[in-house]
Amino acid sequence: MTNPDTPRLVVDTTPVGDVSLLIPHTSESEPLVWLRKGTGIVGIGEALRLEFTGETRLTDAAAAWRSLAASARVSDRVGVPGTGLIAFGAFAFSSLSTTTSVLIVPRTVVGRRSGRHWVTHIRFEGDELDTGRGGMLEASEAAAAETTPIGEPFGVDFLEGQESADSYKLHVAEGVRRIRAGELEKVVLARDLVGSVPADSDVRRFVTDLAQGYPDCWTYAVDGLIGSSPETLVSVTDGAVTARVLAGTTARGDGPEADEHASVALATSQKDNDEHEFAVQSVVRSLEMHTSHLAASEVPFTLKLPNLWHLATDIEGVLSDGASSLDLIAALHPTAAVAGAPTPDAIAMIDDLEPFDRGRYAGPVGWVGADGDGEWAIALRCAQLDDGAITAYAGCGVVGESVPENELMETRIKFRPVIDALEG
Repeated sequence: MTNPDTPRLVVDTTPVGDVSLLIPHTSESEPLVWLRKGTGIVGIGEALRLEFTGETRLTDAAAAWRSLAASARVSDRVGVPGTGLIAFGAFAFSSLSTTTSVLIVPRTVVGRRSGRHWVTHIRFEGDELDTGRGGMLEASEAAAAETTPIGEPFGVDFLEGQESADSYKLHVAEGVRRIRAGELEKVVLARDLVGSVPADSDVRRFVTDLAQGYPDCWTYAVDGLIGSSPETLVSVTDGAVTARVLAGTTARGDGPEADEHASVALATSQKDNDEHEFAVQSVVRSLEMHTSHLAASEVPFTLKLPNLWHLATDIEGVLSDGASSLDLIAALHPTAAVAGAPTPDAIAMIDDLEPFDRGRYAGPVGWVGADGDGEWAIALRCAQLDDGAITAYAGCGVVGESVPENELMETRIKFRPVIDALEG
C-alpha cells in the first residue's frame, strides 16, 4: 500500500551505445557515483531527496523507499541491476549523529554493466523531461554523450582533527584495559584528519583517482561522502544475498618476499583472526533471520589491496522473507567490523572515547532499486566534503592484545587512499 502523499515518479531507462567512462557524466561539485572495475552507475542532479535521522533512520528509509517505489511508473528496457528507479544512499553511523542520512534519486542516471549501457530519466508525474544538464533532451543517446572533462588535480594539506595521534593512543590503551577487564571483547576506535578543498575544485578528480588506484574496491560519492571501500556490507540481486567481511589488517611488504611474509603473518595471527571472527559472526547472526540458506567460508583468506592486506570472508545466502537491501542494512548495521562486540557495549565505548561525531563514516553507503535489490558497502577509506571543508576518517579494531602504537600505524595506512588522491 502506498501513502497518498507519496510523490509519483515517472522513470524511463533506455539502452544506449558504449559508455566507456562514467565519472565525466556526473556533477563537478556534487558527484553521485557507484563504481567497481569501471562498472556501475553515476547520477546527475536530484529528482528527489529523502532525509532520515535517529534510531529508526534505516527502517524509516526502507519503509519510505518501499512506498515511493510502489507508486512509481517505470519503463525499463534494459533490465539489469542499476536500471529503472534507483536511489543513492549514505547513512550516519550513529543514531546520535547530527549528520542526516539520505536517499537521493537523481534526475538522470548513466550506467554500464555486463556489456549493457543505459540512461535513465526520472521526473515527477506531470513534469516535462529534463536531464538537469542543459535542458530538454529527447534522445537518451544525447544525454549519454554529454560529459565535461575532469578538472586538474588539487591538493589538500591535512591536519590532525579532534582526535590527535597522542589522544588516539591513550584511547586505544583505555579500550585494551576495559577489554582485559572483561567489559567487552572488541571495540573499533577511529580518528580524524581535517583540511580545506580549494575553491572551484573539480571533486570528480578525487573520485577518479580513487577509482583508478583501487579498482577492486567500491568507489562511491554520495552527498559529499567520497571514498573507496573494500568491504561489501550486503548485495542483493534476485533473491541472492552476498557480503564480504573484512577485519584484521597489516601493511604490504616492501618487495615480493616481504609482502608474502606479511600475508602469512596476518593469516596466522591469533589476534587478527579473533578480531575477524567477531565481525563474521555479527554478520551471520544478522542475516540468518532473513535467509533460508547461508554459507560462509570456513577459513578467512588474505585480500591484497594496493597498500595493505586484509583478512576476508565471503558470505552467500538466499532470501526467505522478501527483505529489501535496505531492510538488510538495517539488520546488519553496525557490524562488529566497524563497532565491536558485543555491539551495544562497543557503541557505548565509542560514544565515551571518540571526541567527534563519525557522521557517515563507517555507515552504509550504496544504492537501492525499485525492487529492493541493491549494493551497499561500509563507508571506509573515505572523507566527507562540506562547503570546502574536508574530514577524513580511519579506524582500527581493538582487542585485548592490541598495542596502541601499532593501531596508530594502521590508521596511517588506512588514511593513505584519501591522502594519496589529494596530494595535488
